[in-house]
Amino acid sequence: MITKSVNRIAMDKNAVSRPALPVAPDVFLVDDDASVRRALARLIKSAGHQVQTFASARQFLGTKNCGEEAACLVLDVRMPDLTGIDLQRELQTLNRNVPIVFITGHGDIPMSVQAMKAGAVDFLPKPVKDTDLLRAIKQALTRAVHDRTERNELNDIQRRVETLTPREREVMALVVSGLLNKQIAFGLGTVEKTIKVHRARVMEKMQAESLADLVRLAEKVGIPPKKLESHGRRHHGVVQVTEQ
Repeated sequence: MITKSVNRIAMDKNAVSRPALPVAPDVFLVDDDASVRRALARLIKSAGHQVQTFASARQFLGTKNCGEEAACLVLDVRMPDLTGIDLQRELQTLNRNVPIVFITGHGDIPMSVQAMKAGAVDFLPKPVKDTDLLRAIKQALTRAVHDRTERNELNDIQRRVETLTPREREVMALVVSGLLNKQIAFGLGTVEKTIKVHRARVMEKMQAESLADLVRLAEKVGIPPKKLESHGRRHHGVVQVTEQ
């Protein structure tokens, strides 16, 4: 009995001494004013968020964990070297999609319109009201979660497409255009039974439960539907297949 108690205590001590895994930040804060960074970081942390701060736009560009988790960026507009608007453009060029909440003491209407058109969640004047900033961060994180879900789904669908053979992909494009198996077979110069086999494999590899589901998947990854050319134009006895 004593031995079991000692073992249990030892296990509890090991559990306590085991270091906790670091929590990824869900809010990135970029502002060249140290006092503003500290004040805003305290506010954001008080709302339960994990914050990582940066003194410049270029310093933020050097971070590697941005985009791996759902997160947002609280970004000052006017900074030396690289402004907040410049950073927004750079992130778009790098395809690093992170929702941005701009804060500024030097903003104007044209600048705010430019930022919002480029996808910013909000454009807040300094001094920023606590409730306005936390509300904007909540909206930005909601968008970040949605965008991340969309990206993950798109990547998953693309991986399925990559398992298709060239012929299966061609058949898929014709199937989603609404053509019947016998029409596809005629257009490709083969027999209907062969097309049925290709179609079944496409449905299985794409994990599509119906034609409507397959159409949705094709649209997601930008596979355009194809059609058989009208007027019965042939090439070596086969009707030509073209993209719509």
